[in-house]
Amino acid sequence: MIAKLIGRLDETGADWAVIDVGGVGYLVHCSSKTLQALGIRGDEVTVFTDLQVSETDLRLLGFATAEERDWFRLLTGVQGVGSKVGLSILSALSPAELQSACSHGDAAQVARAQGVGPKLAGRIVNELKDKAGALPGGVAAAVIAPAGSASADAVSALQNLGFRPAVAASAVAHAQAELGVDAGLNDLVRVALKRAAG
Repeated sequence: MIAKLIGRLDETGADWAVIDVGGVGYLVHCSSKTLQALGIRGDEVTVFTDLQVSETDLRLLGFATAEERDWFRLLTGVQGVGSKVGLSILSALSPAELQSACSHGDAAQVARAQGVGPKLAGRIVNELKDKAGALPGGVAAAVIAPAGSASADAVSALQNLGFRPAVAASAVAHAQAELGVDAGLNDLVRVALKRAAG
């Protein structure tokens, strides 16, 4: 799967961009916030991606941050939210605003997005409130960390020591931010334990 593109911004449209990576142009569908963040034609850009495969289509979705991509994945996991609606929500709300809306059950905030009615907005906040509340402006590490990754194992280790899932996820996320994405399990647990117990 294509997880990230680093290249030159070649072209943009209303809801898409073409990223030139070594002479190959990747068409990525983006939220308006991501398109603004990419800059102007010719700029060097990094785009985090999610590849969606259907019977009739291969679609690459692009995001300015990994956090935005993780929110997109959470949103499209809700029944009735496809890629178009997911991008519409992320065009209307930043990840921090979305996290706040889900944590506080503020369906009206989510319903600001084009194509999202009150019923769907209510379903989104109800389904995501537990998954959204662990990190300020972000998604719980336990939700987004791939199974078997060091961060997922670190969250599990802290939970086994008696820490609540939200506390464990938050502590590990902060440890990963401090140590970097390549941090090993032992280092993550050591730093996260200090934070969780502090």
